[in-house]
Amino acid sequence: MASTYNSLGYQLMATGENAGTWGTKTNTTLDELKDTFGYVSIAMTADRTLTIPNGSTGTYDGRAFIIELTGTLGGTRVLDIAAQAGDPAANIEKPFIVYDNTTHSGDTLTFKVTGQTGFALTEGATYLCYHNGTDIINTGFLAAVVDDTSPQLGGNLDVNGNDIVSTSNTDIDIIPNGTGDVNLGADTVQVGDNNANATITTQGTGDLILNTNNGTNSGNVTIADGANGDITITPDGTGVAKAVDAADATGAIKIAGKETIFIPAQGMFGTTTNGANADAVETTATRPELKVLDFDAGTAEYAQFSIAMPKSWDLGTVTYQVFWSPGNTDTGNCIWGLQGVSVANDATADIAFGTAVEVTDAGGGAVEDVLVSSVSGAITVGGSPADDYYTFFQLYRDAADGSDTFTGDARLLGIKLFYTTDAANDA
Repeated sequence: MASTYNSLGYQLMATGENAGTWGTKTNTTLDELKDTFGYVSIAMTADRTLTIPNGSTGTYDGRAFIIELTGTLGGTRVLDIAAQAGDPAANIEKPFIVYDNTTHSGDTLTFKVTGQTGFALTEGATYLCYHNGTDIINTGFLAAVVDDTSPQLGGNLDVNGNDIVSTSNTDIDIIPNGTGDVNLGADTVQVGDNNANATITTQGTGDLILNTNNGTNSGNVTIADGANGDITITPDGTGVAKAVDAADATGAIKIAGKETIFIPAQGMFGTTTNGANADAVETTATRPELKVLDFDAGTAEYAQFSIAMPKSWDLGTVTYQVFWSPGNTDTGNCIWGLQGVSVANDATADIAFGTAVEVTDAGGGAVEDVLVSSVSGAITVGGSPADDYYTFFQLYRDAADGSDTFTGDARLLGIKLFYTTDAANDA
C-alpha cells in the first residue's frame, strides 16, 4: 500500500513503506507539525491563495496558525485557502488567528475558502477563525483586539463599569462610518476628567446636535455647570451664536458686551448757570421738527441728564457720540465734552464731576442737516460707581476753546451713550 497524506499535508506512511528513509520523512512530518503552530506574514497588495503542500515544509502559509496580513490593499482583495495537491479543500479543518494589519483606504478584504463566501476583515482587527471543512468561519472572539492608535469594535463593548482611558495623552475618537450615528444610551454621560477641558468635535462639515428622543417628545436639553463655572459658546471665525425660539424663529444670542442708551435733547435740561437753551426748529410743516438744545458759539454752555445705570454695567468707562444740527452753513469745528459722576444711596449730590472727554465734529454746511460725531475716547465716571448708584452726566460745548471754530449755534439732538455689560441681565 502506498503512503497517503492528510488534510494538513502530513505523510501517512503505509506499513512496510519507505524502508531506510523513515528518519528523514518523520523529521519532515515533525517540521510540518511545527509549521502548524507557526506564524507567517503575507502582503495583500494582490489576491493571495494559501496553500498546504503535501510532504513539504518549504511553503506552509496555509498550514500556519497565526497569519499577519500587511500592505495597502489598493483594491478589493481576497485571501483564499486551497487544498493541497490531490486532496479536496473540504477536508481541511483547522483554526487560524488572523491579524489584519493592512491599510484598506476604503477597499475590502475577504478571507474564504476558494469558491465560498468567508467573511470580511476590518482594518486593524484580530480574528480567531477556523476552517470548518467548507468555509472560513469567524468566531467573533478577539474581534475587538486592535492596535493602540486605531481601535475598532466588531460588536458591543462592555467595560463592566471600568473606564476607557488613553494613557499617552492622545485622543479617543468615536467616528461612525458614512451616515452612521453615535448613540449614548445612558442617563448620564460624562466628558473629560476632573481637571482637563472636554472637547466634542464634529468631523468635516457635520453639525453637533443635542436633541431629546429625536425631537419627538417634550424633553429639555440642559447645559449646566455644577461649580459656578462659565459656559462658553464660541463660533468659529465670523460665525454667530444663535438660538431658536418656540415659534422656530432663529436669532443671535444676546451676549454681554457693549450696549447703548440714547438720550434725546428733550431728556436733558440746560443748567441754571450757563445753560443751553431749549428750542424747536420746524423744517417744513408736518415734516420732522428738531427739538434741540442750542449751544452758543461764544460762551461755554451746559446741559445735564441723569440715569440709574443698568446693573449689568461693568462699572467701567463709557464713551459717547453726539447727534446735532448746525445753526448756520458754517463748516468749522464744534467741540463737545461729556463728564459724569455717580452718587450712592444716602450720599450728597453736591460732588464734582469726573474728568471730561471731548470730541470734535465739523459743521456740515447746511442748516437742518443731521450730523453725527465720531465716538469719543473713554470717560471715567467720578464717584467710584457701584450697582444702584445714581449717575449724573453733564454735556457742554467748549466754545471758549480756540479750536472750536463753528460760528453758529450748535443744536443738540441727543447723544448715544456706550457702556459695557458683564452680565446677561439686570437681576
